[in-house]
Amino acid sequence: MENAIRINLTPDYQTCRIINGGWQLSEGHKLQGEHDFSSVLKAFHQLAERGFTTFDCADIYTGVEELIGQFILERRRDTGKDDVQVHTKFVPDLSALSEVDYHYVERIIARSLKRLNKEQLDLVQFHWWDYQVPGFLDIAGHLVRLKEEGLIKNLGTTNFDTAHLQKLVDAGYPLVSNQTQYSVLDRRPERAMVDFCQRNNVKLLCYGSLAGGFLSESWLGKPAPSTLENRSLVKYRLIIDDSVGWDGYQQLLRLMKEIGELRGCSLSNVAVMYILNKPAVGAAIVGTRSERHIASNEKVFSSRLLPEDVQRIDDFLNQHRIPDGEPFGLEREEGNKHRNIMKMNLNDE
Repeated sequence: MENAIRINLTPDYQTCRIINGGWQLSEGHKLQGEHDFSSVLKAFHQLAERGFTTFDCADIYTGVEELIGQFILERRRDTGKDDVQVHTKFVPDLSALSEVDYHYVERIIARSLKRLNKEQLDLVQFHWWDYQVPGFLDIAGHLVRLKEEGLIKNLGTTNFDTAHLQKLVDAGYPLVSNQTQYSVLDRRPERAMVDFCQRNNVKLLCYGSLAGGFLSESWLGKPAPSTLENRSLVKYRLIIDDSVGWDGYQQLLRLMKEIGELRGCSLSNVAVMYILNKPAVGAAIVGTRSERHIASNEKVFSSRLLPEDVQRIDDFLNQHRIPDGEPFGLEREEGNKHRNIMKMNLNDE
């Protein structure tokens, strides 16, 4: 494959439909063991050579902006190319929400530019931890000002619900995308968000399409684990419990493996293709830690699901519940098990 399939977020900005995710590389994500960053950088270079040039990170993913910035410098030096796109985030700390002003926003954006060795951020995705704290529209306005000054090319959001996306659009925020959790296990975006995005020309950039690795053959036939090696697995185990349950999850794995065998691809490919085929979806964010993920990414674009494959998955899922509420709603509820795994004050650590 010469180039990864791309999609326009705006008339003059394209993104890869599989975005290289960075959360799993952050300090504090792993609960056991260490990352091999030399292997990660090698994988980054190979991904870019195969056309997967879009990377997702955040100001609060400790060490990840710097790692991608190092990769950008290496790629410029080795190839003369400056083709790496970075989608980062602006996530003011929960404890600082009431104090955020223009200078705070400007400082964090300047820090991201420095870490990433960029003169302009391709996409900044805005997150606001607590809607009960006023001010998110003012902060959105500060980001628009920095966009007008040329420091930011595009503005999006991450983990906003539909009602607050509407408030941003009504206020004139030039929203091109919302990053949200969306998978066969978590279809909360289908309640209202997909329709909103279609009506407002907003693309969903979806994380969790592989449920942190749970949607892979390595879990097929396995009993429910008693311990988990990272925060992603803890997070998505909760989603399994709130949707299909462990037994239903194993049935779903078997179904997707069977479909994958019919189409010459893996169970994981089926999971990603299922989401990429959904209305309003622009891209899936897939974590990358080593070279072994690259061939799997490519396989997504040399395979396809037939309508009857999608129908079989839909028929199964329709027998099971969807986690409650809007995307990231459970994760915002005080005392909720989904919220308890979140770290909400990482920007000034």
